Amino acid sequence: MTIQTLDSSKTKYDLLSLGECMIRLSPVGHGRLEYSQNLEVWAGGGEYNVAYAVTRLGMRGGFISKLPDNPVARILINHARAVGMDTSNIIMEEYDGIGRAGRVGLNFTEVGTGVRASMTMYDRGQSAISLADSSEFNYKDIFEKQKTRWLHTGGIMSALSPKCAKIVNEAAVAAHANGTIVSYDLNFRSKLWSSEDAIEANTKIAPHVDVIIGNEEDFQKALGFEVEGVDENLKELPIESFKRMVERVVETYPNIKVVCTTLREVKSGLINNWSGILWHEGSFYESNRFEDLEIEDRVGGGDGFSSGVAYGFLNNMEPQEIANFSAAHGALLQSTGGDTSQITLEEVKHVAQGGTARIKR
Repeated sequence: MTIQTLDSSKTKYDLLSLGECMIRLSPVGHGRLEYSQNLEVWAGGGEYNVAYAVTRLGMRGGFISKLPDNPVARILINHARAVGMDTSNIIMEEYDGIGRAGRVGLNFTEVGTGVRASMTMYDRGQSAISLADSSEFNYKDIFEKQKTRWLHTGGIMSALSPKCAKIVNEAAVAAHANGTIVSYDLNFRSKLWSSEDAIEANTKIAPHVDVIIGNEEDFQKALGFEVEGVDENLKELPIESFKRMVERVVETYPNIKVVCTTLREVKSGLINNWSGILWHEGSFYESNRFEDLEIEDRVGGGDGFSSGVAYGFLNNMEPQEIANFSAAHGALLQSTGGDTSQITLEEVKHVAQGGTARIKR
């Protein structure tokens, strides 16, 4: 089965993402939270990052979510609009003044260095989208009237609450019914839900997914597929074992047309080996490998890869080209601070084609 997207002339969007957007607060540089007198403010969120990146690469991106109508939420709205991302499908609810009825989720992230790993602490309880109900979203208008070629969502959104898992499932069903390709990043977060709860929810969603994204831990803990030979510290990634696992996934879910993942080997907080792998129509495609990739901020690298996959298929690239493009975008995204992409299409193409960091004059 191949990926066939809707005619762009008959759709309002190339890609819509469904999920939670958050404010990230980080110490300057590689500082510690408990000693920080100043925190940098960044916009982000797994699904939000993908829509933002695709829009920055020149496509018609938009976001589906729910936010309180207050100045903190407008940081996220303004950030999206600055790059041209459509926000008309974000439900804005009246703010109750204290955040009991719905608030903007926060995360506090330290960027690691050396043997000290990066660390994220969530403060996202009672966020507006986590309290949302499926009845608040007009799927008929979004997917039948407005139309989008691609819907991206994932396990972070599904983990927020049982209602959010229902929202994701119903959105995927409605998108499919109208010819939209659905991609789903498993993105397992142990702080948000247990492996048992993740597997229960994701096995209901997976039959409605075309493109599934996840690393070895995601497939194991969020979908119940083991990858043989994985080191418990995830230092070494056996690619052949991962490939065998993918074959079991597509046998179980024959609706899935693409399976892909990033391959990250952590040498230190700022030095990783980085690449990606993509399965499509029975064949595997390994991307260019970035040895000893120097990292400014690793958060959002996987979302950069996911957005590259969507961009590639939406622009009719060949599978090997998509693998290289996606890995290059993820690598470049980690060269800047914050969650969302600051990368241009020209830069991605340059690196994907083997270009170097030689200065441009």
